[in-house]
Amino acid sequence: MSIATPASSDLLRRTFLEFFAQRGHEIVPSAPLVPQNDPTLMFVNAGMVQFKDVFTGKDRRPYQRAASSQKCIRISGKHNDLENVGVTARHQTFFEMLGNFSFGDYFKEDAIAFAWELLTKVYDISPSRLVVTIYNGEGGFPADDEAAAIWRKVTGFGDDRILRLGLADNFWTMGDVGPCGPCSEIHFFHGKEPDVARFGEEPRIDGTGWTEIWNNVFMQYERVEKDGPLVPLPAPSIDTGMGLERLASVLQGVTSNYDTDLLRGLVDKAAELSGKPYTGGSADDDVSMRVIADHARTTAFLIAEGVMPEKQRREYVLRRVMRRAIRHGHRLGIERPFLHEIALEVVRRMGETYPELRDRRELIGRVTEDEEVRFRSTLKRGMKILDERFAEMRSSGERTLTAAAAADLYTTYGFPLDLTQVICAESNFDVDVQGAEAVIKGAAEADGPIDPTAAVDPAHREARAKLAQPVVFTGYEHEEGDSEIVAIVRVEVQGEGDRARKVRALAERAEAGETVEIVVRETPFYAESGGQVGDLGEITADGARVEVKDTQKPLPGLVVHEGVVREGAIAVGQRVHLAVDHAARSSTRRNHSATHVLHWALRKVLGEHAQQKGSRVGPDVLRFDFTHNRPLTREEISRIEDLVNEKVLTNAKVTTEILPMDEARRRGAMAIFEEKYGDTVRMLTMTPEVVELCGGTHARALGDIGLFKITSEGGVAAGVRRILASTGLNALAYARGVEAELARARQVAKAQGGDLAEKIGKIVAHERELEKKIAELERRILEGTGPAQGGGGGIEAMLDDAREIGGIKVLARRVPDGTNPGALRDLAEKLRDKLGDRSAVLLGAAVGDKAQLAVMLSKSATERLKAGELIKPIARIVGGSGGGRPDMAQAGGTDVAQLDAAIAAVYAEVERALAS
Repeated sequence: MSIATPASSDLLRRTFLEFFAQRGHEIVPSAPLVPQNDPTLMFVNAGMVQFKDVFTGKDRRPYQRAASSQKCIRISGKHNDLENVGVTARHQTFFEMLGNFSFGDYFKEDAIAFAWELLTKVYDISPSRLVVTIYNGEGGFPADDEAAAIWRKVTGFGDDRILRLGLADNFWTMGDVGPCGPCSEIHFFHGKEPDVARFGEEPRIDGTGWTEIWNNVFMQYERVEKDGPLVPLPAPSIDTGMGLERLASVLQGVTSNYDTDLLRGLVDKAAELSGKPYTGGSADDDVSMRVIADHARTTAFLIAEGVMPEKQRREYVLRRVMRRAIRHGHRLGIERPFLHEIALEVVRRMGETYPELRDRRELIGRVTEDEEVRFRSTLKRGMKILDERFAEMRSSGERTLTAAAAADLYTTYGFPLDLTQVICAESNFDVDVQGAEAVIKGAAEADGPIDPTAAVDPAHREARAKLAQPVVFTGYEHEEGDSEIVAIVRVEVQGEGDRARKVRALAERAEAGETVEIVVRETPFYAESGGQVGDLGEITADGARVEVKDTQKPLPGLVVHEGVVREGAIAVGQRVHLAVDHAARSSTRRNHSATHVLHWALRKVLGEHAQQKGSRVGPDVLRFDFTHNRPLTREEISRIEDLVNEKVLTNAKVTTEILPMDEARRRGAMAIFEEKYGDTVRMLTMTPEVVELCGGTHARALGDIGLFKITSEGGVAAGVRRILASTGLNALAYARGVEAELARARQVAKAQGGDLAEKIGKIVAHERELEKKIAELERRILEGTGPAQGGGGGIEAMLDDAREIGGIKVLARRVPDGTNPGALRDLAEKLRDKLGDRSAVLLGAAVGDKAQLAVMLSKSATERLKAGELIKPIARIVGGSGGGRPDMAQAGGTDVAQLDAAIAAVYAEVERALAS
């Protein structure tokens, strides 16, 4: 059977999955783009990522064959396609990877046979347009002659069509660590007549030439540590990956991924919004339209998973992508926010396959538009600053934007460094990229692992190996229980401060005073997950007591009780009694249950876009992050509190059920994207409206929550708000604290009854009036028109100290100490205006233990001097720094003793600047 061409991408995806389902493969849904339980990756970049632990034998699945269509992002670390996006015909940051996998079942022979049958029989691709590659043997690993022999048998190809390549091309690794092995790629020729002689050349701009479409990885090894040795896997396995976009370009008869039905509609939307035609070539406008199409997909999918544009880690990657797209829209002449329209087109086109896009449609549109509005306002300011810098650089003959200037554009205006590079390149300038990255100190880090040091400790892997089955959690029904110690991990802290690290090692026994992590077969202690903190409590045995300070789950199936042996000694194999701290658990239950009701209330008051972005619940904390783009009003907060407390007063019973994921979704259960769910889930029902998936511990009935009170609300990132709240006795303690504070305020303000606000208003108004009078007196004293001066001298007397240097009148003075920066600036401005055309003024004053400086230049003087540059060497004399505009700058320093020397140095600095 073969499919008709040109075939839609949906049909190609479905055909791939059905082909492997018919051959005994479990069809597994795409994992989230944000890796679950894998700190070594920024984003999922291949279909095998969700199976990494299966390949290494650390995890088991109920199947040995699998197939999937995995959404992927390659924009960081080893796999980073960002700079090629839009320039080539085949690179994207976001793409779908079709893959089939064998976990110790079939190996090379079946994998090669499956691939060849699907491509040439089902997809009906002509073998004359295909070549394959195998590993030629390098780095101490032999050539893959086995694969070559299988390919000859299956395809009938000779050695001219079975090409041998080296380590860089045909040995696949996921990253610095993880499973790896030799691979065999299948390449397709786009163009008129296939020419094997052209193999190895980069495809041309129009996409013609040889392009890899499918990679079969023969997973045989694992690298446990970066640059460490390769160790054989427990069982040889298969990991294959074929980009859906590349497959579609082959079967839809186009040479560019951007002309497939997956991307062309988005490119056309960009063309429509810009009012310019898309010609499919290498012109700047065409590149910009392709960049926008790709980046809109990445934007929509990441926001759908709860990643919001910000300055850190994954959030910064999203911001970087969005702002690149917006910048390309600006280049196309699109003068209004537009990216949200293309992101919503992604939702329309792909929401059927990926329902999370449809579920979060409103959020995607809102966050994307808000980010563009913010960036467009800063883009204008940033462009103006760059234009000024370019003018200065041209006049001085400089060709490289300094590291400090490039870093400031990022920290102050949110310009990604690569955007600064693009803008500089357009004006024929370079950027000190290395220096800028050092100044930023990783704030813009988007490359490599999220936290490579967070990899699982070997001691935890050893402890997990001692368990015949995963640790059984009994804490839903019980707070106490007996069990047997299976493993003891002794913990020692080495180093101090930021260099401190925990060193773990298995032990057979632990004595009083030692810090340990205890593993038992079954436990009532809840291990931290899903935002709920780990339980506290005690583990006891004859003559021994361990204070449990935390409970964690470092590996699936492994629970460790972290604590200190307070009395006696414990040993592996010993029977122990485990008791959870009842008061702490009860308070945590209240807080956790309240978050679910709060989530419902937020959506009801603010709209369905108000989705959970993260939470933390414990005995004394209820923190809930949610997606929303503005502060809550007092009325909204009150309404949310009312809704939650109304539900609490119903005292509805909280019920839990274990059921299949599909059934839970059918019954309206809400899933949180940050969480990892299996095929079977725990569904929590509080009321018909409050039904969510959750593995945490909860109140028996809503009435157990007690009073619910929001204690604060604020922003934590672009489009993300945070609520802190209290329940039960914590809420009562908060209310009593507020009452006590009000009582103290009434006492201080001498207020009676309900007139506290009125009294405070009068006090504040009186204080403002006094501040105005003080500011006016300071101004008159500085200008010499105050009572002590009798109305004479002042500014006019100061002007006598001005010197003319190179045609510019320069005045430097120290004014009375204590003069605030605002008054200093105002006086410098008046003196400059009095001096007239071609003038420069620097004033200094000591304010407490700090030296303050202000520089003002007339407009004509800025043709030869720049205030921001002039003040920097002066500021260094007082041990500080500063900057500003060409006509105005301010600085501060800590060395007040050098203030007079700094002021006196201005004349020499002006001479130097004019001479250069």
